[in-house]
Amino acid sequence: MFNLGEQIFDAEFLKKLDTIVINVRMMMNAGSGGNRKSRSKGSSVEFSDFREYSLGDDFRRIDWNAYGRFDRLFVKLFMEEREATVNIFVDSSRSMYFGEPKKSLSALKLSGVMAYLALNNLDRVCLNSLNGTLIKHTPALNGRGMFRRCVDFLENMQFDGITDLNTCIKKKEFKGSGVSVVLSDFFTPGGIEDAVKYLLYKKQDVILVHVLAPEELNPEIEGQIRLLDSETGEAKDISVTPALLKQYDKELNLFINKIREFCSRVGATYVQVSSEEPIEKIVFDEFAKAGIIGK
Repeated sequence: MFNLGEQIFDAEFLKKLDTIVINVRMMMNAGSGGNRKSRSKGSSVEFSDFREYSLGDDFRRIDWNAYGRFDRLFVKLFMEEREATVNIFVDSSRSMYFGEPKKSLSALKLSGVMAYLALNNLDRVCLNSLNGTLIKHTPALNGRGMFRRCVDFLENMQFDGITDLNTCIKKKEFKGSGVSVVLSDFFTPGGIEDAVKYLLYKKQDVILVHVLAPEELNPEIEGQIRLLDSETGEAKDISVTPALLKQYDKELNLFINKIREFCSRVGATYVQVSSEEPIEKIVFDEFAKAGIIGK
């Protein structure tokens, strides 16, 4: 276990994160009060409903008259303002525990960033760990005060075994439209297409973050070596030649481009990152270029 908060959430980085939001292409049509605009009738000043105050909510929205009557804090909701539910799915298979730095660490850091952005925008957040054919998740969290709970969940995530992403994600139940972010190396039985189609069917704005290690992107190996599958334990002896490395590079590009082209075809967002890239560069360069974040 490691201290995720200390590794990425220093004061300067948090200050920069406070200036951006997760972009959502779809307009939110359901949910309780947040900072997003929906197509619901009314204006941002048209009162709609109340909900109980959560730590981190805007104090200016507290209804003090309601507090006087019920001795509990409530915040006002408005017709046009709706919150998204942001689901963050982390592939916790053994293959993610590979590389220097490990792919798992990059995925956890990026999950923490996405959770922080969502909570900071008053959206709901649900973190999901995918392993084998099982999915473990937090409840839907909202309010800035819930970020510590997100970090605790991420810090205690274990990476082991084989993950069937399609089976895991299709077990997830959704109550309405929202955002689904999947972080994985996508070395999974059956690929990822069925899971993406399921998420789209469930009215999710889908973002795939493809995390690969520098050793996978540019292997620096030669001669006679033994490869060991980290998930199955299967061993294979090979002779590494320039021709073999060239063929590997071709196959890797085909693998990446297949996912990228599929996402483009169905309307999902795809971004491929290396685990050695600084998190700040990924967020403010790669995510911004892909349209995942905005000012």
